[in-house]
Amino acid sequence: MRKALVIVSALLIVAFAVQFVLAAVGGFTRPVDEDAYALHSLNGMAVIPLLTVLTALFAALAKAPGKLIGLAVLPIGLVVLQPLIAMLAEASTDASGVSTPLGLTIGGLHALNGIIAVHVVVSVHQAARKLAAPVPADAAQAIVREGEPA
Repeated sequence: MRKALVIVSALLIVAFAVQFVLAAVGGFTRPVDEDAYALHSLNGMAVIPLLTVLTALFAALAKAPGKLIGLAVLPIGLVVLQPLIAMLAEASTDASGVSTPLGLTIGGLHALNGIIAVHVVVSVHQAARKLAAPVPADAAQAIVREGEPA
């Protein structure tokens, strides 16, 4: 399970990297239409949530320390927050549908929340790699010797 945690957390990092690329694709698509962000939405509403839940599940199944399990669960909340931020930004337009400073600020929080989620997932992946790393025999013996009575 520990190797599975490493693999799924790595896949989640890749999915987040792709998400940023897909956001840029949507932002630079001309002419702008409602399909410009279709792939960004699909990845963000299907792939990333699935991999986020799998990462948390594998952390628990790998019997990771509680801190790592908590860290693995945190992106679930951040991922749930993403579409809420986007909807609030879209709803913060003026009567003619033009962006407002408030809406643009909220939209910036969508990007910031994504960056925070990536940072957390990278930390999860680093901790998962440490957890899955084999302990060298001499280090394991030293740990056993430390626990023996003097």
